[in-house]
Amino acid sequence: MTRGTGRTAQRGRSGPDSQGLLDSSLMASGTASRSEDEESLAGQKRASSQALGTIPKRRSSSRFIKRKKFDDELVESSLAKSSTRAKGASGVEPGRCSGSEPSSSEKKKVSKAPSTPVPPSPAPAPGLTKRVKKSKQPLQVTKDLGRWKPADDLLLINAVLQTNDLTSVHLGVKFSCRFTLREVQERWYALLYDPVISKLACQAMRQLHPEAIAAIQSKALFSKAEEQLLSKVGSTSQPTLETFQDLLHRHPDAFYLARTAKALQAHWQLMKQYYLLEDQTVQPLPKGDQVLNFSDAEDLIDDSKLKDMRDEVLEHELTVADRRQKREIRQLEQELHKWQVLVDSITGMSSPDFDSQTLAVLRGRMVRYLMRSREITLGRATKDNQIDVDLSLEGPAWKISRKQGVIKLKNNGDFFIANEGRRPIYIDGRPVLCGSKWRLSNNSVVEIASLRFVFLINQDLIALIRAEAAKITPQ
Repeated sequence: MTRGTGRTAQRGRSGPDSQGLLDSSLMASGTASRSEDEESLAGQKRASSQALGTIPKRRSSSRFIKRKKFDDELVESSLAKSSTRAKGASGVEPGRCSGSEPSSSEKKKVSKAPSTPVPPSPAPAPGLTKRVKKSKQPLQVTKDLGRWKPADDLLLINAVLQTNDLTSVHLGVKFSCRFTLREVQERWYALLYDPVISKLACQAMRQLHPEAIAAIQSKALFSKAEEQLLSKVGSTSQPTLETFQDLLHRHPDAFYLARTAKALQAHWQLMKQYYLLEDQTVQPLPKGDQVLNFSDAEDLIDDSKLKDMRDEVLEHELTVADRRQKREIRQLEQELHKWQVLVDSITGMSSPDFDSQTLAVLRGRMVRYLMRSREITLGRATKDNQIDVDLSLEGPAWKISRKQGVIKLKNNGDFFIANEGRRPIYIDGRPVLCGSKWRLSNNSVVEIASLRFVFLINQDLIALIRAEAAKITPQ
């Protein structure tokens, strides 16, 4: 009995617990099913609201900002392009097989795909290229306007309205720069038929200063009607400004609005100069074969009738220069007696060593020294020390003294050299020390500090000197 009652007790105890478990499991399953139903309803609501367009779309700019890509971005973009091409061709992702089932992550992606639409890849639209091309057109227009100034356009318009001839405009109007006839024609046609250029030109001309506009209008060409009215004024008459002012009042429609009496008078004088008035006739050319040219007309001019205009300033300068040159010539003539030695350059074809005034010659390798007085000094010339024979003309003379020696001619016709320098002088290989003398004969070799010379004597002149000395001594 006890066992039975215990079992029944256990059964009685386990009954409520099992019932609670069942209730909790039923509640959990109910909540799970309820959450799935809510999610499905929410998904349906999102899909319907997206179809109706109630969800606000994300704002994005249509501009494409170019920036440099890194290496990893370049690789990813190339992979993305290849994957989009493969999808567009087959419609199936290449990594997925037809028989394989989609994974859970792929299911989530598929379920989320309708809620977030993928924006298409930025491809170059044709409208963008058109915008770029349109943006280049104003640059060309401004470049064209940069050469054609607003003043040039106004000049062109006024001149064409006056003459109705683009050739006359090209020849008669002075623009800011030089334009050809074709450029003038193209500009006029552009102002007429190109709306962009004409609009920009009109805007630029409206911004001109009134004084600049008045100056441009005063330069307008004269029309044929205006020149016809001006040609009626006689060339023999002396018209005044009042005459042209009266002409302006009588014909206000024929003349340009910016014309003044002074401008009409200047143009009338120009027409008179070129024989364009009605009462003027142009002289015909001579009918003969010989036409007078400039040289013939110059031959007909009488030179005696021409006035010789004297320039006093020029004459004064010429007289002063003449006096200066004559003074220099006198100074040179006064110094002639001081010149005891003449230095001549030796060439291959040397002139004769002696003349009627040369007593002896000290001949070197580069130069020769002519002795024309009875006593000459040898040495190295400096600013403070002037000597007769400058041995530095022959070669390096830094070892030679400023006064190395003296050559004298005795009355009996003999030449002697005296050493007055520090270094010895060698005559035919024999040294002549400081303070010593030695007789020089014809063809003697004189060596001074490695410079060698040959001493040549004018025998004819020396014989005359000896003869004169012999005549004097008996007396």
